[in-house]
Amino acid sequence: MNTREKFLLVVVAKAPQPQRVKTRLLPKLTPAEATSLYRCFIQDRMKEIGLLRDIDLAISYTPANSQEFITRFKSNGFHLFPQRGKDLGERLHNIFVDKLQQGYKAVSIIDSDTPDLPRAIVQQSFQLLGADGVDAVFGPCHDGGYYLVGMRQPHPELFQDIAWGTETVLQKTLENAETSGIRAKLLKRWNDLDTFEDLLEYYHKHKNKLPDQKWTGCETFNFLCRMKRIRQEGSKNAD
Repeated sequence: MNTREKFLLVVVAKAPQPQRVKTRLLPKLTPAEATSLYRCFIQDRMKEIGLLRDIDLAISYTPANSQEFITRFKSNGFHLFPQRGKDLGERLHNIFVDKLQQGYKAVSIIDSDTPDLPRAIVQQSFQLLGADGVDAVFGPCHDGGYYLVGMRQPHPELFQDIAWGTETVLQKTLENAETSGIRAKLLKRWNDLDTFEDLLEYYHKHKNKLPDQKWTGCETFNFLCRMKRIRQEGSKNAD
């Protein structure tokens, strides 16, 4: 396949194993509940981006020996490969290096913690990267991180001296971009689901929708609806 004028979207995901995913939700959720919820995140992500056209799709997983946990989420056209690197910055950089060397015009990397993110926003990242005057694209999260990063060529300096997992991640990354002369654009801000309060907000956001399995993020919502604690807290906090 000639990938010279092709785009690639890579989903970074952890193997859905108890005590290894969504640990900030403990002890509000049990390890088994947190793991099942994370599976819903991945299912929602795969279902939504699987509808994209003219974009190659891949899942980059960690740890490297956990492919059997990810394979069940593979759909037609999804390529699987392990992440490489000591920290998140190094792993992201290695993805850009490896995949851009394969001839892709641009690569976007997206998280697995924003299950209701519409594919139109992902599509916009590639539209921006296809324009002159844009070197990198970021999708900001409310907690100070980002749900998406896209580039046309690797820029390792973006990932240097970042305190990963803190509220300064995007701010420091944009400062690195400005210092290095990297022209960055921002997508629409979106909320990733890391805390129990995030789950309650997600529940309220979608509570008037029908659980018909046809809208973006419905697997995650339906799982939350089955959780008594979510329904109870949701009713107490209802307007």
